[in-house]
Amino acid sequence: MSKKNFMAEDIIGKIYQNRYKSGEQLPTERELAKIYGVSRDTVRRSLKKLVDLNFVESIQGKGNFIKEGLAGSSLIYNSLVEKKFREISSEVLEFTEIKAGKEFSKIFDTSADDTLFQYKRIRIVDFVKVQIELTRVPKNLFPNLKRDDIKDSFHSYVIRSGYDISHSITTYSAINLSREDAELLNLKKGKAVMMIKNRGILSNSQVFEYSELVTDEYSCSYISNFNSNLLKYRNLKAERK
Repeated sequence: MSKKNFMAEDIIGKIYQNRYKSGEQLPTERELAKIYGVSRDTVRRSLKKLVDLNFVESIQGKGNFIKEGLAGSSLIYNSLVEKKFREISSEVLEFTEIKAGKEFSKIFDTSADDTLFQYKRIRIVDFVKVQIELTRVPKNLFPNLKRDDIKDSFHSYVIRSGYDISHSITTYSAINLSREDAELLNLKKGKAVMMIKNRGILSNSQVFEYSELVTDEYSCSYISNFNSNLLKYRNLKAERK
């Protein structure tokens, strides 16, 4: 892990440990450089990351302050989220209509004969192809969706369409690149990469998207609440063996 990322993640950890409280001013750049044993440039880049991720507010002439209302909230962010949309572009490879079929009718709680939009795109960051995304969305929710609409943020399109996004259910697993995907990402066939399966859910509990993403050099940090019931269940399973 780079020194910049270590410092940023350590400060995030201290926010959730309540070591840094909402509204509290962080140490100066000079002090942070001494604390972490890094250069002032590394400190500035780390603070920029924290500002971009909305953990820190930088006030000119005053310093850097922890954003209000962070401690206690859930958090998931990944290496792509750090980039602004203007730094990400998409190459749309496919935009078609398909029948939901048995599998997707269960995911979207719809009829097998209902129509879905299916699109495939490559996400490009800093002129490097980093992610292949295959997504299905119900046509009845987005009847006017066009190919050009998915060149940018689809979630922004969802909000402009009048929907309220609630949360996502995401699964991560390691896979080896197929020949087709390796060619798309300019990587070697068989390289280990991350497969991310994601269900986007609206505030009315309806699934509005199902995505499968293949990505290289992916990192993710998250905070989750301790589940005592799960611990009891795992201990029970261990006792039975």
